[in-house]
Amino acid sequence: MSTEQVSPPVGEPIDGTPALRPGRTSLSGRHVDIVPFDPDRHARDLFEAAHGPEKEALWAYLGAGPFDDFATFDAAYRAAAEREDPLLFAILDKQGRAVGHATYMRIDTANRVIEVGNILYTPALMRTQAGTEAMYLMARHAFETLGYRRYEWKCNALNAPSRRAAERYGFRFEGLFRHHMIVKGRNRDTAWFSILAEEWPQIAVAMEAWLAPENFDEAGRQIAPLTTFNAREIEVEGRVLRRASLDDREAVESLQKAAYARNRILLGVEPVPLLWDYGRVFREREVWVLDVPEGLGGALILEARPDDLLIDSVAACPKAQGFGYGNLLLTAGEARARALGRRTVRLYTGEPLSANIHWYRRKGYGIERVEQLPDRRLVHMAKAVG
Repeated sequence: MSTEQVSPPVGEPIDGTPALRPGRTSLSGRHVDIVPFDPDRHARDLFEAAHGPEKEALWAYLGAGPFDDFATFDAAYRAAAEREDPLLFAILDKQGRAVGHATYMRIDTANRVIEVGNILYTPALMRTQAGTEAMYLMARHAFETLGYRRYEWKCNALNAPSRRAAERYGFRFEGLFRHHMIVKGRNRDTAWFSILAEEWPQIAVAMEAWLAPENFDEAGRQIAPLTTFNAREIEVEGRVLRRASLDDREAVESLQKAAYARNRILLGVEPVPLLWDYGRVFREREVWVLDVPEGLGGALILEARPDDLLIDSVAACPKAQGFGYGNLLLTAGEARARALGRRTVRLYTGEPLSANIHWYRRKGYGIERVEQLPDRRLVHMAKAVG
């Protein structure tokens, strides 16, 4: 099922094809594996990892636990492993030890809504690349394989770490359900968060960039935090660019066509941005847009690479010439590079576009090389921004 599901206006017709029900499948990452929970293989490791000195804090916001002994824990988890909803998965380190668990729950295939919940992270998983990767793998599976259009996260309103985690992963806070549940004899107000299918591609770009090996130094310390990769705004010169979603795809494509079509005659070939599959662009690049009263004033497409930030496209609306939108977009790209810890910004343009080359030079970009392609020559330029 395609991930390119754009949300229609409220009340408008929508494709009623149901999502797939999650099965007992396995998901593999660089740091963790997500596998169906098997009590014989996983219960002992998980019990021991989750019942150390910090056990009261680990289980404080879960519906059960901590458990008095392994037999009680084992019985509870054998029963949980049999259920279809919640559907329980063990999170394994690369040595095969269970270091946590999570479930798909409240599974609504007809409305294509699913929740990730009943999450237990032991100390070995907390605040690690592995912990983030586990949530990335489960979200990607829900959107890109199973075809859900809404992915939910709910937690006790008092659970500040869980609320911070949800926002760090890119979920949007939707509000509180007051007096929602009674858990362990106490009232629970529930905080609701969600990611929508049209938001997922850009969140996936952020999570993949954060998880990339080059985002960590030799000691394993992150270079840029996930909250920065998942930023929803770039503020420069008193204006704000917002992170695009698939809802913006049609408008972005129209803007790109309008901005680049005039280069066809000078280039003698189709401009590079007009050759792109924009479904892939939204899934593989950062896409930022500038809203103006008339619609989109500009679009900025970026790629955070290991050693630099590539500005793939700076497109200002041709009808808005004279407002400085091109300057604003270029400045925003440079600000984004600094935020992500990149000291160099690179871009490219067609060799016949001398006006573009002169403009970039005035902005501090120098020519690094000229690339000969079968149908064109590209001028690659760079600027130090660190």
